[in-house]
Amino acid sequence: MTSSTVRPRTAVAAITAGPGLAERARAVLPTAAHAFYAAGADEQISAGEAAGAWRSRRLAPRVLRDVSAVDTGTELLGSRLDSPVLAGPTAFHRMAHDEGETATAAGVAAAGSLMVLSSRATRYPEDVAAAAGPWWYQVYWLRDRDLTRRQVERATAAGARALVLTVDAPYVPPRATGGLPLPLPQDDELCRSVGVATRLPGWEQDPSVGLGAIAELGRISGLPVLVKGVLRADDAQACVTAGAAGVIVSNHGGRQLDRAVATADVLPPVAAAVGDRVPVLVDGGIETGTDVLIALALGARAVLVGRPVLWALALDGADGVASLLNSYRSQLETAMALAGAARLDDIHADLLHG
Repeated sequence: MTSSTVRPRTAVAAITAGPGLAERARAVLPTAAHAFYAAGADEQISAGEAAGAWRSRRLAPRVLRDVSAVDTGTELLGSRLDSPVLAGPTAFHRMAHDEGETATAAGVAAAGSLMVLSSRATRYPEDVAAAAGPWWYQVYWLRDRDLTRRQVERATAAGARALVLTVDAPYVPPRATGGLPLPLPQDDELCRSVGVATRLPGWEQDPSVGLGAIAELGRISGLPVLVKGVLRADDAQACVTAGAAGVIVSNHGGRQLDRAVATADVLPPVAAAVGDRVPVLVDGGIETGTDVLIALALGARAVLVGRPVLWALALDGADGVASLLNSYRSQLETAMALAGAARLDDIHADLLHG
């Protein structure tokens, strides 16, 4: 992919987490790339409801608590992080920036956070690992299981600390963009290594996959396996029983089943079902640090942000990603202080009104 795919950049204002970021990125992204990143499935109802589900919650702050020093640090599956805001897995970063996922990884590392590298990435895992701090690898269970195994082994050898099995995409439905934009990576070997489904047979997701995939991925890699795409408490329990080291509440950014419930609405029952055994994470429409506070109060241990990272990457590369994640952390610090919570352990459901 050549530099001509992304429009020239001018001086970039500070990147602040918030709902206006997508429009700023639209000015620098190719039209097809922005449309692909932004699109939801079908009528885009689920995609459109995500952010509002967090904004509809109200807080009941505590007073007269010592918040002279606020600490957003956390530990997640052995990785010490500066905040509970992670970069979630998203595809094809080179459509946003010439350095693609390596720039994303560098920005995430600079902010003291963790990146989940998509198996639909446009940079080699080894190159991303060289720029990254702690990172996890997102994987689909593919029709060609040998490809799945080789993909996982390569990520493990490159230093991934966990696998994230995405389970809400047995099929990929048509989206508002009418499919993937062009150009895609032209390097066939790169396609083989990162899994560009439109290039090679066998890269489609296997719709017959069952709970046994969790243990099998753990056996292949020796890594903890989190399951992403869970919206039901009974499914969360089944995944943990089958060996999942964590559960990620997600509706795939509204890109799979339209009218799937907003993640903010199902996080509490999922957290109640399994949160005492494994970390529960959540994504979907988390635009501000106050959204993060609400997610933690609803039972999440950490959150993942997807599209905002792409917008920041498009605007200012690695520096933009770092600026975005630092903004989330700063906003969370302020929200915690005003809510009377000096540490993440102080955030509980009693901070929510109603």
